[in-house]
Amino acid sequence: MTSPTPPSEPTYADRTFRSPAGLIGGVLLLVLVGWIGVDAVIQGEGSVPWLALAALLTVVPLVVAFTLRPVVSANEQRIRIRNPFRTITLPWTDVEDVRAGYSSEIFTHDGGKYQLWAIPVSLRQRKKVARHQSRQAADDPYGRTSASADVRDTKARAAIADQTMHDLRQLAEHAGDKPATEGAVASVRWAYEVIAPAVVGAVLLVVLLIVG
Repeated sequence: MTSPTPPSEPTYADRTFRSPAGLIGGVLLLVLVGWIGVDAVIQGEGSVPWLALAALLTVVPLVVAFTLRPVVSANEQRIRIRNPFRTITLPWTDVEDVRAGYSSEIFTHDGGKYQLWAIPVSLRQRKKVARHQSRQAADDPYGRTSASADVRDTKARAAIADQTMHDLRQLAEHAGDKPATEGAVASVRWAYEVIAPAVVGAVLLVVLLIVG
């Protein structure tokens, strides 16, 4: 008689983290660059349309790379970091620490360090949170918590990057208590779909400027 197969652990969807400001800024920049570039292509004379096309081929991939492309996806097994020019996939068992200093970074056991472009650190927002906490400490010097305190207010005022890094750190710590997932390996893939058109556009732009 065969023993029943133990139920497998539920698989949870990835949690996605990205910068809303980066998305908005990227869309606005694309609209502005597209408007100027298309106008130059249609209205320009001589070599201007070709220069505009080369400039568009250079600038558009770079704008997409630095604003729309960055995203961090994480689940209980691994974290995937999509930066402007690379996509890094790391199982949590390879992750040593997650920190937010002047930038958000993840460190691996073998000494690797990767920046999380999708989670920018706002020093201004962090100072604002520190001032708010200092005022709270001054109002309650004995560290007592008021029964009427609204915990949602503290959470809303917390620096977004610090909250996100706290969530990622919890995922890493939770995964550390589990055995390594079979088939979970670290990988780094270069974003040639972004690099190639930008390089080609830059070369064409230089050639056109030299030729005149």
